[in-house]
Amino acid sequence: MSTATASRKRKPAPRVGFVSLGCPKALVDSERILTQLRAEGYETSPSYDRADVVLVNTCGFIDSAVTESLDAIGEALAENGKVIVTGCLGAKGSLIRDKFPDVLSITGPQDYTGVMKAVHAAVPPAHDPFIDLLPPQGIKLTPKHYAYLKIAEGCNHKCSFCIIPSMRGLLDSRPITEVLIEAEKLVKSGVQELLVISQDTSAYGVDLKYAGGSWRGKEYQTRMLDLCRGLGELGAWVRLHYVYPYPHVDNIIGLMAEGKILPYLDIPFQHASKSVLKAMKRPAAAEDTLERLAAWRKICPDITVRSTFIVGFPGETKSEFDELLDWLDEAQLDRVGCFKYSPVEGAAANAIANPVPDEVKEERYHRFMQAQAKISERKLAAQVGKTLEVLIDEVHGETAVARSHADAPEIDGNVSVSGGKLKVGQRLKVKITHADTYDLVGVSQLS
Repeated sequence: MSTATASRKRKPAPRVGFVSLGCPKALVDSERILTQLRAEGYETSPSYDRADVVLVNTCGFIDSAVTESLDAIGEALAENGKVIVTGCLGAKGSLIRDKFPDVLSITGPQDYTGVMKAVHAAVPPAHDPFIDLLPPQGIKLTPKHYAYLKIAEGCNHKCSFCIIPSMRGLLDSRPITEVLIEAEKLVKSGVQELLVISQDTSAYGVDLKYAGGSWRGKEYQTRMLDLCRGLGELGAWVRLHYVYPYPHVDNIIGLMAEGKILPYLDIPFQHASKSVLKAMKRPAAAEDTLERLAAWRKICPDITVRSTFIVGFPGETKSEFDELLDWLDEAQLDRVGCFKYSPVEGAAANAIANPVPDEVKEERYHRFMQAQAKISERKLAAQVGKTLEVLIDEVHGETAVARSHADAPEIDGNVSVSGGKLKVGQRLKVKITHADTYDLVGVSQLS
């Protein structure tokens, strides 16, 4: 072996075990960290015993998430011994340090520099520029055909049940050009669906005073409407999450009717009673959401609206809960999730009088979900006989699991597809033949 060959022989790459917990926004944080690790020559390890160090990206939004994160840290320490902690729970460093004094480092969410410093200290990099290659779109934890596109960090709201601002800070929007360039790279890499996420997508750019930028020879402002216009030029599905029903959202509906972005809005209404919303300190609490929903459906009849709600919020009375059920019946939302209120350490709602007993929360939860199940069943039954475009997520023999424009991955329903040569990441037309409460069945229209 020549001296030159020997000098370029690759040293074993340091290996990092990775545990990613929490919401899609935390998943994007994990993807960014993994991308930086790969750029510096690190490899990821699928097991604790083969890792030189383990990185745990935690969630700390509700008590169950805190417990899951602490369990993951404890397991990583027991199995490996060298653990770095980051993410939302990292904002409560003393809680982690008191329980696990042996963790190497604790950083909060979005502290990519702090994470990399901790990794460097635990396992120095062994980067080889002749061999290490990083894909232009970075490292993704989602399947190749869809990706989360985070447009901002933090939140300016002070919802009484939420501690996100204290963990992730105030709204910090990414410049429009930066976001559109990332989206373009993702689509060029084969991504068929972009899922736009932030804490408050409707507020995108307000902190930057809607600063301008250019992309593909056109001028854009850092605001929700221009973002949607730009993303609509890429030919991929564009799905909007965490949208608050402010009046300016009306301007987006026309783009949905034109087919530029998916006719889908994920709006966390959380409740319908104005008194409960006031106690929650929810933004847009005074908006007439039923009127707005009717206006949107007039512009874009195919629009799908999904939402999440909280039952059993402190002080919620029977009449306020009944008001929520009446609103749900009138709103006729397409996709709905529901949570029983759970106290979160540090949340202002903990001080609200008259907490709802657990058995009452349970009863209200089941009543709510039963009411929504009937709505969902009727709406899906109306899809039978129609032809829908779907995106295939999985293929099992001659059948596939797919999603229509009405279905976000992992939180909404599925479309079971048969017929034709099916492959993951494929978009195709499907004729719907059957429906149940939450899912559809269809036959491929491939010739």
